[in-house]
Amino acid sequence: MNAPVQDLNTFDVEAVRAQFPILQRQVHGKPLIYLDSGASAQKPRAVIDAMTGAMEHSFANVHRGLHTLANETTDAYEAARRSVQGLVNAASVNEIVFTKGTTESINLVAAGLGQSIRPGDEIIVSQMEHHANIVPWHFLRERLGAVLRFAPVLDDGSLDFAAYINMLGPRTRMVALTHMSNVLGTINPAKAIVDAAHAAGVPVLLDGAQAIVHERVDVRDLDVDFYAFSGHKLYGPTGIGVLYGKAERLQALPPYQGGGDMIASVSESEITYAAPPHRFEAGTPPILEAIGLGAAIDWLATLDRRAIAQHEAALYRRIKAGLDGAHWLTEIGQAPGKGAIFSFAVEGAHAHDIAQILDRYGVAVRAGTHCAEPLMRRFGLTSSARASFALYNTLEEADAFVDALIKAHSFFA
Repeated sequence: MNAPVQDLNTFDVEAVRAQFPILQRQVHGKPLIYLDSGASAQKPRAVIDAMTGAMEHSFANVHRGLHTLANETTDAYEAARRSVQGLVNAASVNEIVFTKGTTESINLVAAGLGQSIRPGDEIIVSQMEHHANIVPWHFLRERLGAVLRFAPVLDDGSLDFAAYINMLGPRTRMVALTHMSNVLGTINPAKAIVDAAHAAGVPVLLDGAQAIVHERVDVRDLDVDFYAFSGHKLYGPTGIGVLYGKAERLQALPPYQGGGDMIASVSESEITYAAPPHRFEAGTPPILEAIGLGAAIDWLATLDRRAIAQHEAALYRRIKAGLDGAHWLTEIGQAPGKGAIFSFAVEGAHAHDIAQILDRYGVAVRAGTHCAEPLMRRFGLTSSARASFALYNTLEEADAFVDALIKAHSFFA
């Protein structure tokens, strides 16, 4: 079933792999084949060293001290914000808010919007959303009477764009859609989504947790109002995320949390708030994690993103070719131009069982609902398995995954 290994000539995957210490380990006596980067990517030495160095040589709290360590740490923290600004091409560093992840970023926007929501106001999401981009809007439904409208997904995993357009109306208050599905790999037409919403006078939030890893994202070109993503999928640490917001949108949002560093002044009778982004960063922020994210972005900037995309696409094609004719397997999501995510169901086998058998061969995949229950129901599934690829995966690993999956299926044949 497997095609011969080909030299891509454009991307030195072995040189990249050498920068990821964890990829040298074994699982159950076999080399680790990590195909769960869609959940959380592994970390390069540059990120590990940046965080370790900050702890060993120059750690203090930020924005509060005047001593050397405080100044050095604040500089490193704010340098990470500038790295994020460059990554997404934001107009100003003040449009970059640090959060603990995509989930908090979306909750921040939903909570702020909720203060102006009235019963019957509508929020448009889609059937392919991660729960992080569904549940915060359900809060507005439960507590304030908002109406959630779900744009449907077509059989190939594409967004039903015509249905989305028809949903936009005078009661629409927000469009909140994923840029790239964490299950289907579908890359949505982000600019067209934004343009249509803006034509109706509606702001847009894009969940970029997956897309930011695999696509070049230019928030000014997209003209998107809010863009959210997490550090841990972008080869950075957990506990750090980003909310990009247009300056005027952030300025109009009330604070999400109260505490230190988000105020201009406090008295017994009143408070005044700091300007964005600090208005939304109450308390001690994820300092080390922000430094790690900055290091991840700076590291990624040394690589050819186009070559990475070609490499990841080749990995997906390799698996598709290797499993051609496997009638016992159903791929979930085959939208044109999709990203390097392969979600699947095996006839007669539960996804959890498949994942556990694959693990015995050293292959790590995700199994379950992938925090996307509406999407699972759309395709008539209770669960699926998912192999998600990253820049450090190889064609040989793709072949090994195919071989292991065929062997796993044999247990149920």
